[in-house]
Amino acid sequence: MPTLVESSEALAVDVSCSDHALTVVLDDGRSVSVPLVWFPRLLAATPKQRKDWELIGGGIGIHWEAIDEDISVASLLQPEKFMRLANTALQPTSRSRRKGKKSATGKAARG
Repeated sequence: MPTLVESSEALAVDVSCSDHALTVVLDDGRSVSVPLVWFPRLLAATPKQRKDWELIGGGIGIHWEAIDEDISVASLLQPEKFMRLANTALQPTSRSRRKGKKSATGKAARG
């Protein structure tokens, strides 16, 4: 009998936003807090817009209609699988340019 709770089984039951963090209460008793900077739309939203959320899929995610934002519980519990940081997204391009490969314009990159 496994005792580890799979993150995909956890459902959101409550949500709150401060000026700096998103906090989600899960049905298994855990609370997850993450920085709002992870979600630029929430960071830029007004306090009123942040409070206007709804659970979707029975709690597998949270939706903010006014700012067109959807966040899954899984992405909060395992951000490394879901978040794409700008630097990470650019690394393959940077590596290929350092090796002297041609860019999309057909010119060899300087390295």
